[in-house]
Amino acid sequence: MANRLEGKVALITGAARGMGEANARLFVQEGAKVLVADLLDAESERLVDELNRSRRGHAEYAHLDVTRASDWGNAVARAERSFGSLHILINNAGILNMAGVEETTESEWQRIVDVNQKGVWLGMKMAVPAMRRAGGGSVVNISSIYGLIGSGGAAAYHATKGAIRILTKTAAAEFAPINIRVNSVHPGIITTPMVEPIAHVFRQKIASAACIKREGRPEEVAYGVLFLASDEASYITGSELVIDGGYTAL
Repeated sequence: MANRLEGKVALITGAARGMGEANARLFVQEGAKVLVADLLDAESERLVDELNRSRRGHAEYAHLDVTRASDWGNAVARAERSFGSLHILINNAGILNMAGVEETTESEWQRIVDVNQKGVWLGMKMAVPAMRRAGGGSVVNISSIYGLIGSGGAAAYHATKGAIRILTKTAAAEFAPINIRVNSVHPGIITTPMVEPIAHVFRQKIASAACIKREGRPEEVAYGVLFLASDEASYITGSELVIDGGYTAL
C-alpha cells in the first residue's frame, strides 16, 4: 500500500534524528507534506534538503523549542502558510535522565517535565485549532514502555511518560467531537542517539529481556506511528500502541 498520507500535512517534533527523523522520511515517502521541527538547526536543514531531493519530497524546517508557546505558534503558522493546513501532529521530542527518585535534582526534574510533558500539552493546545480548521486530524504522542511499567530508575522520565499516556486519553475524549483522534505510542529500547549514552551492558540487559531479543529500529516504530496518523486508524483513539519486541509481554 502506498500514498497512505497523500494530501496530509504533518508537523513532527524532534525530527532531526532518531525516531523523529524516521517518521519524517516515511511520511514524505507516503505522500505527506512535512514540517520538520527541532532545536537542531543544521541537522534539520540537512534532512529537509535530502527529503526535498527525493522524488516525493515536500518538507520544510521550523526551529521549535517544545517548551515555548511562541515557538509552537510560529511552527503551526508556518505549516498552514507553507502547506495550506495541518492534519497530523507527532509529539516525538523528548529527553532522558537516568537518575532515580533521590538522585534527581529539582532542576533536572523540571527540565524533563518541561520537555516531555509540557511540550506534549503545548503541542496539542497550539496545533488543535489548525487541525479543527482542516476538518480534523490525528495526534500521536510518543510515550514509552516506561509510561506503562516501572524500572527502578529514570524517575522523572518515567513520570512524564506515564503522564503522556493519561493526557492522551483525556485529549482523545475532548477532541473526538471535532474529528481529531489522539493516541500514544510506547516504544521499548530503540537504537537512537538518545540511548547511546546508556551503558552497553544495561542496553543489552533490556534488549535480551524482550521476546525479540534485540533493540528496535526507529523505522519499526515509524510504521506504527504512520498507521495511527493515517485514515486507516479512523476508529482508533485514546489507545496505546506498544512497540517493544514483546518486553512487556513477559
